[in-house]
Amino acid sequence: MYKCRLVYDEWKCMKSKEQKGKFIKTEDFVGYIGDLRIHEVSEKQIWKYRDKDIIVCDNQYRWLSIMPKDDFYCITVMMNQLNEIQVCYIDMIESQGIDEDGIPYFIDLYLDLVVYPTGEVIVDDRDELEDAFNQKEISGEQYERAIKTAQKLQHDMLNDYCMFEKRILELRTLLDIKEHLF
Repeated sequence: MYKCRLVYDEWKCMKSKEQKGKFIKTEDFVGYIGDLRIHEVSEKQIWKYRDKDIIVCDNQYRWLSIMPKDDFYCITVMMNQLNEIQVCYIDMIESQGIDEDGIPYFIDLYLDLVVYPTGEVIVDDRDELEDAFNQKEISGEQYERAIKTAQKLQHDMLNDYCMFEKRILELRTLLDIKEHLF
């Protein structure tokens, strides 16, 4: 397992970026929402999907981070210059916290879901989860939590892509509203 800070420093292609975010508490969401504005990249990042190129990181792109408090996943919504969703990447996580410099982070539990605008959901890095379990890097409880969290997301939130996208856009607007901070 490894720590992922929600400033995405591991993406070395990002030359200039701006991060803002806040902890929000409303009737139907408690957690962190972040907005990463990618001003300039050294090289755009392209993922393949069904013989099609999908640009996930480029100049003037925007990434939205959604990490519900007391839950075991974090959503990264990758949007183009027109704020159109290109792909959503959902990490299953062990835990979350805040670094000394105020940047939220999570401990990655390997298993991911990749959600495309077609509504198709791909389970990703299951092999990494299996390897971590077989090498005793994670416990049986952590393994099961990752699997069950992914299954719950697929059956609930991701079951209807239009509703999922609507929820993402609703959460994005919370960044501009003065809400109760933790």
